[in-house]
Amino acid sequence: MGDMVTRRPTLFFYCQHSVGMGHLVRSAALAEALSDAFDVLFLNGGAVPDGLRFPAGVEREDLPPLGMLPDNALVSLDPALSVDAALTARRDRMLALFHARRPDVLLIELFPFGRKKFAPELRPLLEAARAAAAPPLVVCSVRDLLVTERRSQQDFDDQAQAMCDAWFDLVLVHADPAFARFDESFRPAQPLLTPVAYTGFLTREPDHAAAHDRREGLVVSAGGGQVGEPLFRAAVAAHDLTWPVLGLPTTIVTGPFAPAAVVEDLLAAARRREGLAVIPHVPSLGPLLARARASISQCGYNTALDLLRTKVPALVVPYAAGRENEQTRRAARLAARGLLRWLPAADLDGARLAEAVHGLLDFVPAATALEMDGARVTRDLLAARVGGRVPAAAAAGAAR
Repeated sequence: MGDMVTRRPTLFFYCQHSVGMGHLVRSAALAEALSDAFDVLFLNGGAVPDGLRFPAGVEREDLPPLGMLPDNALVSLDPALSVDAALTARRDRMLALFHARRPDVLLIELFPFGRKKFAPELRPLLEAARAAAAPPLVVCSVRDLLVTERRSQQDFDDQAQAMCDAWFDLVLVHADPAFARFDESFRPAQPLLTPVAYTGFLTREPDHAAAHDRREGLVVSAGGGQVGEPLFRAAVAAHDLTWPVLGLPTTIVTGPFAPAAVVEDLLAAARRREGLAVIPHVPSLGPLLARARASISQCGYNTALDLLRTKVPALVVPYAAGRENEQTRRAARLAARGLLRWLPAADLDGARLAEAVHGLLDFVPAATALEMDGARVTRDLLAARVGGRVPAAAAAGAAR
């Protein structure tokens, strides 16, 4: 008899992004690594920006898209559906796929440590997973730092602890514990019983090109761009001050979710100024940063890792609207390690940015020893838990 064919395990990956595209970009990179060992179905709950490179080896199911307004209210991005109708349609579709495919792993990004407004569609899915004849491994995937300034943070943490212990088998924290520990951001009254494992940071690419001998220009970015307008306008004002003195070209990457009116205003500003360029979107910021003399950006998870890997002298102005404190905490920790410099959002203006640009030209970021191979670690950990096999070629490639 010939060798029996071993079935590849199936993994469902749920991702809902709302403000910006960081969650989607990070999750897509992880899904690509997981596809070496699993048949991955990516359940995408938000809008997909034009130009996003989605992994060829990952099947994507675009659910009726939902987003979130500045006041944290849900909004349907499909004009034909209300929020409630979209949640119902999404719930029914995910349940149908679950019962048809019977995944070996159910990986849910952030919930229950965030995305509580999506509980109406996730609770039935998690209950179905627990009730299945062959229950899948249910895993939560979270970044390095959680938001910790909610109005009722203790109640939030206590509810998250109860849901996690009821439905999840494992929490994967995509960080190096030397940089941030999960219990710094999450403090329920009762200890979490679900095991927590650290994977190291998730990066979007195996490695960026080595730093160029000749770095040129300043790159300004704000992730997806949805909340980047204050930074972009301050950067234009700073360019007016630095260009006559330094002759340093400035390139603003607005991101795919920047409001159209903001992009048009910036393009008009660039047409009136020497040395200022505006690019709506790039497939990956890393190669642009590797060629830059300096960077000014916000401090989302993905951008911060691009800054570390390219070793570009960087100033970050963390997004801090409302109760958002995750980027500020990340920026302060990275600055304390000498990896970048930071400016509080409340201090943002053109003059301060111009002064910071002058300082960046002499700034040499410190070396970092943080674990940056989180995608491979996650893949290997989950494959071992469900008996999946990582192809030798893929394992060897990740080890390099």
